[in-house]
Amino acid sequence: MSQKQLKEAFVSNLNGTSLLEISAGLSLPPLCLLCRGLLLILYYLHHGKPVSSRKYSLLLDFLVLVSPLLFSCTVLSPIIFFIPVILAAFCAGIFSKIYSRRKRESRASFGQIVGEFQKACLDPECIPAIIVFRVYVNVLTSISILAVDFPQYPRRYAKAETYGTGVMDLGVGAFIFGNALVCPEVRQHSHRTQPRFSSLARQVFSVWPLISLGVGRLLSVKSIEYHEHTSEYGVHWNFFFTLALVRLAASLLLAIFPKHKAWLVALALAVLYQLLLSTTSLKMFILHGSDGRDSRLGFLDANREGLFSLFGYLAVYLASVQVGLWLQQRRSSVRGWLGALRGLALAMLVLWVLLQLCQACTEPVSRRLANLPFCIWVLAHCLLLLGFFVLTDLALVFTKLLVQGSSVPCCWKVVQPPDSRKKHQMEAVPVGRQDKLSQLCLISAINKNQLLFFLLANVMTGAVNILIDTIHSKAAFTLCILHLYMFLNCLIMYILHARNIVLKFW
Repeated sequence: MSQKQLKEAFVSNLNGTSLLEISAGLSLPPLCLLCRGLLLILYYLHHGKPVSSRKYSLLLDFLVLVSPLLFSCTVLSPIIFFIPVILAAFCAGIFSKIYSRRKRESRASFGQIVGEFQKACLDPECIPAIIVFRVYVNVLTSISILAVDFPQYPRRYAKAETYGTGVMDLGVGAFIFGNALVCPEVRQHSHRTQPRFSSLARQVFSVWPLISLGVGRLLSVKSIEYHEHTSEYGVHWNFFFTLALVRLAASLLLAIFPKHKAWLVALALAVLYQLLLSTTSLKMFILHGSDGRDSRLGFLDANREGLFSLFGYLAVYLASVQVGLWLQQRRSSVRGWLGALRGLALAMLVLWVLLQLCQACTEPVSRRLANLPFCIWVLAHCLLLLGFFVLTDLALVFTKLLVQGSSVPCCWKVVQPPDSRKKHQMEAVPVGRQDKLSQLCLISAINKNQLLFFLLANVMTGAVNILIDTIHSKAAFTLCILHLYMFLNCLIMYILHARNIVLKFW
């Protein structure tokens, strides 16, 4: 077999992993974020000032926010269930040290502190959990698209061939979910006077970079005979095309139907598509082609996976718009967001039950088909990750209030003290200092140029695969390459952010 055929076989005919293992993996990014925040607060507690060096800030962010994820999906994957426990214990130790210092300086009881925390007012204009969710989906995707070509990346994490739940299968759906959370329909929800088709017009203009990238990827892959897994999207299709068309179709539907009924449109679309898969020959056509022997004759036959999976991805997008609208409801207090966490937990419980019922009555999860179980699975896990990030943000707010004047980049701002008359007052974070710190944050840097970050990751992935025999690489070499690859990408984003450069003109 040629090198191209070897690499294609290396990522083919896989079956995914368990839902429990994926859930355990999803707890790692929030724990890394919590660890970074607690370390910054502890540093402030001991030195009376935040980390001011950009060099050390980038190094800390990379080592705490990115590096553990690289290890967890490669050499540490056999102990993936123990890593969250270790990180949680480390975070608990840091918090214990912070709290003991606070206790020595104040006579306020723990109950008083919790009561004041619940009354704290948060900045209603920004929801950090959404930003962090989108950034981490991008980071995890960037890690996986290169790591999957190395033997240290478990095969069960790669995309499943037909049925199964791989980590990379979830990544595709999470990308759709994250885009919907900040789509024009969500961001313009408060502007009732907007023309009905304004969002559609904006999306028509904004998707052209995705279509251009899709065409560029298609031409480059075919011209250099780069290895590709045809059954993912087809011969000519790729994820850039999927994302562009899903955004356009969703804007059209949301211009016709009320935005607050987006979940009903999503449900109707997903159920109807599943009925077609279960009662007609559509499923056999998608899986085996028009002649039953995996033919790829004609545009529809050649790209059947990419074209028909649009219905499932569109359902995920519309349901995610509903989530975005719900999150944008004005909640200015900690108590309000604790209630939102309960809402997220209830939604996840309902989705988990529906997932089990759907898999029992129809078929297993299939990213290739983007069937109803896949849609439910993606939404359930995305809500789980989003809920983890909200919980992490609230934990950091509580800790910041313990240490007056401390602040954490990409975390909620406390815009008003809970009770300025109390002796044990907890001070709000100074806005100027918070804004200054945001310039030293890797998450903010990636968030400003997310599409560029993803594009650079794709280009670097192609370069590494062309230059290196990834399949036969040793563990130490693999870790060095992955760390260098991610660090270079993060460094470029960090430099652009430091110079306030946003490469977006559409």
